Amino acid sequence: MSQTPVAAVRPARLPVLRSDGPPVGSPWPASARPASGGELLVGGVGLAEAADRFGTPLYVLDEDEVRQRARAYRTALPQAQVLYAAKAFLCSAMADWVAEEGLGLDVCSAGELRLAAATGFPPERILLHGNAKSPEELRLARRLRVGRIAIDGLAEIPRLAALAIADTPQRVLVRVLPDVPAGHHAAVRTGVAGQKFGFPIDGGDAAEAVDRVLAQPSLRLTGLHCHLGSQITEVEPYLTALDRLVALLSEIRDRHGVELPELDLGGGHGVRYRHGDQELDLADFAARVTAHLAARCADHGLSAPRLIVEPGRAIAAPAAVALYRVLSVKHGTDGRTFAAVDGGMSDNPRPALYGSRYAVRLVGRNSGAPTAAIDVVGRHCEAGDVLVHSAELPADLRPGDLLAVPAAGAYQLSMASGYNLVGRPAVVAVRDGRARLLIRRETVEDFQAREVGR
Repeated sequence: MSQTPVAAVRPARLPVLRSDGPPVGSPWPASARPASGGELLVGGVGLAEAADRFGTPLYVLDEDEVRQRARAYRTALPQAQVLYAAKAFLCSAMADWVAEEGLGLDVCSAGELRLAAATGFPPERILLHGNAKSPEELRLARRLRVGRIAIDGLAEIPRLAALAIADTPQRVLVRVLPDVPAGHHAAVRTGVAGQKFGFPIDGGDAAEAVDRVLAQPSLRLTGLHCHLGSQITEVEPYLTALDRLVALLSEIRDRHGVELPELDLGGGHGVRYRHGDQELDLADFAARVTAHLAARCADHGLSAPRLIVEPGRAIAAPAAVALYRVLSVKHGTDGRTFAAVDGGMSDNPRPALYGSRYAVRLVGRNSGAPTAAIDVVGRHCEAGDVLVHSAELPADLRPGDLLAVPAAGAYQLSMASGYNLVGRPAVVAVRDGRARLLIRRETVEDFQAREVGR
């Protein structure tokens, strides 16, 4: 193995984590604190200690960070209904925490719905959506008496109407496409035409869906729903969407004589993945969206509907740290260095799917070495299994070292796979210096248990 090329070595300039908390613009949980020996505390628990106790890869979830972020939404939007988007990450503990903080839940499958019901989550605070709800999912939603269902296809209207009865109508929203491009990648821009979600406003599809819902006495149309995309860091796309949604509300009033009382703007609120990244300013979003909605409704002679928002990433992502153990370090002849870890695209597919970029930090030992540009790569049989490109890490990085990746709480474990039959990592919750296991590590025996014949 060749030595690290001199050109790749850089003066040490790893981001500093202070004893009073992360600096402004940091992607780390607010509770992150340095400790002796290169240790890093989250929720009062040492990350290296947690890795030794529970193994790696490991996801460490800060309960207080989740709760504080949930409270921040309720404080910023006191008149709105805030629904946590379960697709970001859901487990029984997460459902409990958001319920206790007064949030509702946005689910998009029978699995998410059943888990929520098993925890005792109030069904009236649950919204079911999705572009391909099965008849079984609609029946389950009706049986559990969920608060709202977002209509996302014409076939759902008679199917759902047949399950409901006129004296207890099902509250529904119609998901519309305002044709506003927003989001960090084309694959997650869900508010524009030409993709699978919702009814376009332009061309009359949304109006037709509204007509059909209002013709069903067993359905109660309460409002419109839209979702623009993911990892949105500017307020302006939401304001543009409001212009088009309020105009449609006005047309519905003029055509049918009804004012719909709810307007769901979805979520997609962006967070920091690396130091200095831009994120959506919640206070600015709340103030400008609320004022804009009131102004546009006044222009059209409408009463302002109740706003609904669906943050998922903004609550879950900053609350978790992923931990990996370095298995090997290779110094290539082309000047590149690769550190292979014991996880990868099976627990975090986002870099491979979207080119997402992350921060990474050595924890568990001090290093006086200068930093080098090191690619942190996964263990899977794909050249694209790269977790962090050109990470600034100590040049003396070696097998056995522990690496921590912040902002790991959303769209990692929820999108995890069983590729190469590598089991999904364990999840532990930390709070007040204590760690408890929430989800155990998936094993080979778990994969074998699904087999029923040879």
